[in-house]
Amino acid sequence: MTMEDTSTRAMVAPAARRTPRRRNVLTNAKKRPTAWTYILILALTAFFVGPFIWLVLAALKTPAEWASLPISILPEEAQWNNFVSALTDMNFIGYAGNSLFVATTYSVLITLSSAAVGFGFARLRAPGKKALFMVVLATMMIPQILTLLPTYVMFARIGLLNTYWPWVLWGLAASPYMVFLFRQFFSSLPKELEDAAIIDGAGWFRIFATIFLPLSRPILITSFLLSFTWTWGDYIAPALLLDLDRTTLAVAITAWYQDPNGNVIPTIQAAAAVMYIIPVLLIFFFAQRYFVQSNVSSGIKG
Repeated sequence: MTMEDTSTRAMVAPAARRTPRRRNVLTNAKKRPTAWTYILILALTAFFVGPFIWLVLAALKTPAEWASLPISILPEEAQWNNFVSALTDMNFIGYAGNSLFVATTYSVLITLSSAAVGFGFARLRAPGKKALFMVVLATMMIPQILTLLPTYVMFARIGLLNTYWPWVLWGLAASPYMVFLFRQFFSSLPKELEDAAIIDGAGWFRIFATIFLPLSRPILITSFLLSFTWTWGDYIAPALLLDLDRTTLAVAITAWYQDPNGNVIPTIQAAAAVMYIIPVLLIFFFAQRYFVQSNVSSGIKG
């Protein structure tokens, strides 16, 4: 080996050793979030959290501060008695119980019915199954407002107004979006599970109830929570189908909290709205990981 070859190797070796380190530095630089990322996150946080903070501040003001111009952001003195008035000026607990009953009943039924339909589309064989599944997905494109009047007429003719039976029937009818979630998840499970159960003599209902349903816990929880929050926050259906004694908390908040002249007291109404929103926020805070798991699981197989 000549001295020229040795000197060439000596010059190339350090450069070769430095290359992986440079690549690591570049890779780490790409992974580090930039200042614009933090700015975007803060802007989105303010966009979503801002209205709720404004509502809380409004609930701590007096009616004069609410109507004053220019608008004051912070109250001069926090009016915590607005929350007490929101609880006592109407049967807040009773209406909250109505909302809880309606939302829980609907959520349990629609979760189970959607799981059963999704299982059928995922694991059972039938002619025209794919075409029927596309029809089910197409119903998600229909705005709910279009079916509102026919639904009201139908329930009125069969005598179900001022009852909670419409939510029971809606729950038994399944939800296209939930059916899609369950179908995607059940399609990703190995076929050996049902084959082994069939060999042991299990029927399809037993396979669904004892094998597939327990495995779909993230989807079950997500379906229940989405349905619960949607029903808890629904205003149109209770206002259309229920009278004031049987209605839910969403409708009652807009109907009460008036002064002797019949004018709405906005600060007490804001306090009631804050207490109305808090349960949904707590539910999402403790169950947000299931939303992520369900989205990942439902996207495994198309």
